[in-house]
Amino acid sequence: MTGNEFRFFLSCDINLPVTFRIEKLEGHLPSTNSTNPADIGTIVDDKKPELYVECALYIDGAPFGLPMRTRLESSGPPFCWGELITLSTKYRDLTTNSQLAVTVWDVSCGKNEGLIGGATIHLFNMKKQLKTGKHKLRLWQGKEADGSIHSTTPGKVPKDERGELERLEKLVNKYERGQIQRVDWLDRLAFKSMDKIKDLESSINGSSHLFVLIDFCSFEHRVVLQESGPNLLIPASIASTNELVTVWDPELGKMNPSEHKQLKLARSLNRGIIDRDLKPSITERKSIQRILKYPPTRTLSGDERQLLWKFRFSLMSEKRALTKFLRCVEWSDVQEAKQAIELMGRWEMIDVCDALELLSPVFESEDVRAHAVRVLERADDEELQCYLLQLVQALRFERSDKSRLSQFLVQRSLSNIELASFLRWYVAVELHDPAYAKRFYSTYEMLEENMIKLGNGACDGGDGFKLWQSLVRQTELTAQLCSIMRDVRNVRGGTQKKIEKLRHLLSGLLSELTYFEEPIRSPLAPIVLITGIIPSDSSIFKSALHPLRLAFRTANGGCLKIIFKKGDDLRQDQLVVQMVSLMDRLLKLENLDLHLTPYRVLATGHDEGMMEFIPSKSLAQILSEHRSITSYLQKFHPDEEGPFGITATCLETFIKSCAGYSVITYILGIGDRHLDNLLLRDDGRLFHVDFGFILGRDPKPFPPPMKLCKEMVEAMGGAESQYYTRFKSYCCEAYNILRKSSNLILNLFHLMAGSNIPDIASDPEKGILKLQEKFRLDLDDEECIHFFQDLINESVSALFPQMVETIHRWAQYWR
Repeated sequence: MTGNEFRFFLSCDINLPVTFRIEKLEGHLPSTNSTNPADIGTIVDDKKPELYVECALYIDGAPFGLPMRTRLESSGPPFCWGELITLSTKYRDLTTNSQLAVTVWDVSCGKNEGLIGGATIHLFNMKKQLKTGKHKLRLWQGKEADGSIHSTTPGKVPKDERGELERLEKLVNKYERGQIQRVDWLDRLAFKSMDKIKDLESSINGSSHLFVLIDFCSFEHRVVLQESGPNLLIPASIASTNELVTVWDPELGKMNPSEHKQLKLARSLNRGIIDRDLKPSITERKSIQRILKYPPTRTLSGDERQLLWKFRFSLMSEKRALTKFLRCVEWSDVQEAKQAIELMGRWEMIDVCDALELLSPVFESEDVRAHAVRVLERADDEELQCYLLQLVQALRFERSDKSRLSQFLVQRSLSNIELASFLRWYVAVELHDPAYAKRFYSTYEMLEENMIKLGNGACDGGDGFKLWQSLVRQTELTAQLCSIMRDVRNVRGGTQKKIEKLRHLLSGLLSELTYFEEPIRSPLAPIVLITGIIPSDSSIFKSALHPLRLAFRTANGGCLKIIFKKGDDLRQDQLVVQMVSLMDRLLKLENLDLHLTPYRVLATGHDEGMMEFIPSKSLAQILSEHRSITSYLQKFHPDEEGPFGITATCLETFIKSCAGYSVITYILGIGDRHLDNLLLRDDGRLFHVDFGFILGRDPKPFPPPMKLCKEMVEAMGGAESQYYTRFKSYCCEAYNILRKSSNLILNLFHLMAGSNIPDIASDPEKGILKLQEKFRLDLDDEECIHFFQDLINESVSALFPQMVETIHRWAQYWR
């Protein structure tokens, strides 16, 4: 039995309405003007069917609540609704015999609606678990769905009629719920094979059956039936076979009453006078120091919590101890919580890194979160901008829409236009999240109202209203760019024709984009004012999404080049580049400049955004044109007396940037690395782009720990050269510096736990633990040097990446 076996919710605790999605109707409709069964499968030619689906809930054989209907759909076959249905009944009201009755009606038959068919499905399976994911119901044609206990219209295909297709659909359902690991390259092959099997079975069995596809809501853990009221469990009859019987223990995970009483006595507030003078022994001091070194992801045991509470007074001068102390407080005890808040006010002032931990979902107390904000007030604007993305996400964990945190972010933004611009974008993107749209809109509204109220006292001495309008025009600009992309994509022909269309649009119909009426603040760099697009310098990249490369004039006569993408979620790239920028800052604070390239990325929607254009070439292109990295660098920085015919400065820049990105991509678990997303600048700086896979996910089999190709090692003179040794030295130094800030990085990722970023949202807890593992906090600095050198050697000697690289080149060639 696995460790996850007993992680579940009880249905009686879920105070949410029953929700599911009616996806589509599969199969061909029977002809309404023919009574001959042989004619089933033909489509009605004279009247176009207009269908809707009626959904009704039955509990213990009786209708419960009002039935719900989808909209009319006439664009089929197949008829696709994709409509979310929310019933008035809540999950807590469901019983064992809860059924969903689905009936499909056709209103194109005149006054009397035509009945297509109906089917029913039980909401709980045989193990009393709530059904989730996609289910295909076979309709009983000409019958209305029967919601009685012994239904005459079961939607489940009988066992004797199930074939290979039903088995595969069951596996697909598990796959979509995350119960089967995703391997992209293998999944594509599997789905192609499934399509062939589907076509084969359809040709053999015909298409006389109609199916309704329903997608049930999923929860973080499985939901087990427990009806409200007295928990009267009727013992099920146990078969004579040696079948394993699963027994759900409702007390599992609950506190032991006797242990709880003992804990309350030990932590009695009457002991406060005694505890005030207590000093830990040498053994206890060692235990406390060990606890204080725990990463923020670690949960404290009962004994550890008791130890920290006992010596809370002597720990008040230890600023690192505050977050651990607050974790051991019993917040449900009013008096204990009151004393903890009082002690917190007298505690040694904590660092900003620890304040970020207090804003995580672990801490719900408004006093604790307000204390964290007071600490953040000490941070300068540059540091605050490093954490702004996470602080906006932390608004999800606040108790109210107008929290102390949201007020702080707005007030700081009023005096810094960069903060104001980025805050507005980060909040605006989250308005698409239905669960928290109201909260983010409240912050957006607060920023707008306060900025307009400023008048002439706004940041940079400008007028508040005009400044806000300059930010709003950023959104108008991105909307126009989306419109241009749609027009360009519709152009038939190659990339060159699309480029011509783009330049024609900018010079003709959309000439107002060539010279703006008023300068607009660049969304990527708000301190820069842009005055228009230069059509002749604008182009389109050759890729599936056809991203735009736009050249903007700046108010000071310069040029700002950006890439605009539509159809791709850039929020994950935005997070990774933010972390690269932060790590670059941390390394420079320790006087280690690894010449990283943290180019700017901004998601302006859930499927659109822009990024800074950095003149560079991919390693794939360089190797194709110049045969080696060395030859390419010799072209720009020749030096006959320098190493390998390159200036020493250029080679040093290349080695340092390779080291920096090797360490960062290892820590963040960046996947899908190939020679097309490793770019090299003319000055020797290497950098990575395209972060579709993070935290250990990788579509390729057998990925090495770090992406370090042999061409990069050859450019350093090979694995035996002094330059390669220097590379390894930079790697180990950078790794140990970043390990010192592991708590900061872990806290930032913890604040992203509620975000909709794919690789975090799929399993936030697992992702953060994977990140923590990469820091090897169990080793000291010297042990880490040996560990990291072994990692480098393992990556260089890996053979599999070279094989896959060739396959990827083939895929690119035939794209």
